[in-house]
Amino acid sequence: MPPLKAFHASDVVDNLTNNGCRAQLVGADIAIQGMSIDSRTVEKGCLFVCKGASFKPQFLSMALTSGASAYMCEKSAEEALIHVAPNASHIVVEDIRHAMALTASFTYNHPDRSLNVIGITGTKGKSTTAYMLRSILDAANMPSSILGSIETDDGLVRHESHNTTPEAPDLWRHLRNTKESGRKIMVMEVSSHGLKYERVLDLRFETACFLNIGRDHISPVEHSDFEDYFSSKLKIFDQCSTAVVNVDSDHKNRILDAAGKAQRIVTFGIEQSDADYTARNISPSVKGTSFDLAAEGETRRIDLGIAGSFNVSNALAAIAMARLAGVDFNTIEKGLSSVRVPGRMEIVASPDGKSLAIIDYAHNELSFKTLFESVKSDYPDRKIIAVFGAPGGKAEERRECLPRVAAQYADFVIYTEEDPAHERVEDICAELAANTPPDLAYEIITDRKQAIERAFQAAENHPSVVLLLAKGDETSQHRGDCYVEVESDLSVAKRILTNHH
Repeated sequence: MPPLKAFHASDVVDNLTNNGCRAQLVGADIAIQGMSIDSRTVEKGCLFVCKGASFKPQFLSMALTSGASAYMCEKSAEEALIHVAPNASHIVVEDIRHAMALTASFTYNHPDRSLNVIGITGTKGKSTTAYMLRSILDAANMPSSILGSIETDDGLVRHESHNTTPEAPDLWRHLRNTKESGRKIMVMEVSSHGLKYERVLDLRFETACFLNIGRDHISPVEHSDFEDYFSSKLKIFDQCSTAVVNVDSDHKNRILDAAGKAQRIVTFGIEQSDADYTARNISPSVKGTSFDLAAEGETRRIDLGIAGSFNVSNALAAIAMARLAGVDFNTIEKGLSSVRVPGRMEIVASPDGKSLAIIDYAHNELSFKTLFESVKSDYPDRKIIAVFGAPGGKAEERRECLPRVAAQYADFVIYTEEDPAHERVEDICAELAANTPPDLAYEIITDRKQAIERAFQAAENHPSVVLLLAKGDETSQHRGDCYVEVESDLSVAKRILTNHH
């Protein structure tokens, strides 16, 4: 890969000033190549960004020891940092997030200008839609990168994701890697956080898709209320050429109004005769789900290789975006028939068919409602047993709404670990239990593997569906500041049901 273009610290300051951002260089006008916000991943010559509530001055010492040539900080942090690195060149700014984002696009030389960047936002369905689109692009021999909550794959680097939308320096590095790998398309999930906290500032989306809106991520450390969450998501239309909108979504008119900032609006919906892409006659099929697609003056039957009628809406979004990227309908059909989304609606059955597990990432009120409704209608004669938890330190409303939604459909639930971070799993489970309606039977088993084993044990006496929710095929749990390796829900279910007689 060609080396990253080097800039001087004064070039970075000039770029910030030209973009209306106050910045000052202190110390020598040193050369800079690339950026990092993590002292553990610093590369020689990079600009290190000092930010975050948990930032400690020793992180700067580690970064400089590892080869960082200069650092960026806010004025309020400068004194403490000069104390640990008295001779280091640094750039002082007023707003670290804003400055960091503008500097990232500058130092990585705007790779987005030679890429087709497609952004997908919504309360649920972002990952599924991204994988559907990627499956279509693969069928069209148009290799694409993907950034989202399941994995990060930029053509040079591939790993499990911890953030849906990464911080700006990481985002722009992935965009550059995509360009250098020879790929022409980046498919990315864009979170409300990514939009609110300017992680995608200065990025131009060729296409921005808005799937739906429901309540989520409302807590003291995320969005103060629904309005803040919703308006953050709508910001995606400020930086796109074409807007793709689901006309079945709640608050449709406000979404379409915001989408008016784009040069063009493309719509999709279920049985919506005035939408550009619509689906009718939806039915379960051997491979998953099939439906009639009415678009561009024609109707054709689509076989979708993933279960759940609610996934048809995601498929319509992927079809609309694929057409905008220039893919023909036959290739779209091929891509959708072979789609697999890791940890989404993964069905595992025991050899005798009596026990059935569905592994899914459903983790908020909207995705819970959609999934439980679909399972109840597809498996009316089976008991529903659900295993789930709630994450630590964020989205605290889920602890109230998830038990309430589950109680409308489930016969038995087990509360367990789900990325507790700095909270005790026992405390989170106790909150879920306290919010459980009196007619829903539940148990608390904090060890997730044991909780899953208990669910299958409870399923033995009656044909049942065991729902393993929120973790999909993730192989880590967020505990404290670490991501600890664990066996995935999908792997545990396969192991148990394969040995099930």
